[in-house]
Amino acid sequence: MAQAVEEWYKQMPIITRSYLTAAIITNIGCSLEIISPYKLYLNPGLVFKQYQFWRLITNFLYFRKMDLDFLFHMFFLARYCKLLEENSFRGRTADFFYMLLFGASVLTSIVLIGGMIPYVSESFAKIIFLSNSLTFMMVYVWSKQNPFIHMSFLGLFTFTAAYLPWVLLGFSVLVGASAWVDLLGMIAGHAYYFLEDVYPRMTGRRPLRTPSFIKALFADDPVVVARPANVRFAAPPAEEIHQD
Repeated sequence: MAQAVEEWYKQMPIITRSYLTAAIITNIGCSLEIISPYKLYLNPGLVFKQYQFWRLITNFLYFRKMDLDFLFHMFFLARYCKLLEENSFRGRTADFFYMLLFGASVLTSIVLIGGMIPYVSESFAKIIFLSNSLTFMMVYVWSKQNPFIHMSFLGLFTFTAAYLPWVLLGFSVLVGASAWVDLLGMIAGHAYYFLEDVYPRMTGRRPLRTPSFIKALFADDPVVVARPANVRFAAPPAEEIHQD
C-alpha cells in the first residue's frame, strides 16, 4: 500500500506535486501548532504596511482544519490539477504555472478591491484564505476544456463535466459552506478561459501569452507525436498520379 502511494506521488507532474506537498505540509504544521494560521492569512494591511508579502502566497496553501472538507479539496487538487497539467498543459509546464499565477492574482485582486467597496467590504474581509477558490478555479477550467465527459456525483445522478462547478457549488451550499469561495474560483476560472480560449478565437490575439522569463524557469520536453509509416495525410502529388 505504502509503495503504491509512493509510486502515485512520484508520477505526479512537477507543479501538481509541489503544490500538493506544500499544502499538506502547511496544514499538518498548523494542526500540530508548529505553524500559526495567523502568520499565513491574507491581510492587506500587514502586506502593504508591514511588508509581509509572503501572505500573498501562504493564503493559498492553508485549507483550514483537517476534516472532510479538507479531504475533498485535497482530492480536487490532486485530481484536477494533475489532469490539467498532464493533458491540456502537457509539455507546457510554464503555461500551467502562469495559469495558476494568473488565477491567484485575479482572486487576490477581487478580494482586495472588494474590501474597499461599501456595503460588501465586510463580506470580502471574511475571505482570508483563497486556497479553496484556487482549487475551484482549476476544476472550472478543466470542466470548460472537457465539457462532454460524463460524470457521476456520489452515485446519485450523472451529468456532463460542463456542469461540474455548479454541482459542486450546490453541494457546498447544502453542507453550509460559503458559496462566495466557490464563486470566486468560478470567476477567476472563467476569466482565464475567456482570455485564453475564447478571446483568441474571436480576435486572433492571445493576451495571456506566458512571459519569456517564466518560460526560462521550466525546461519542458517537447511533445513528439509519432507519424505512422505509409500513411498519407494529403492527396499525392500530381506527378505520382500520372506515373501510375
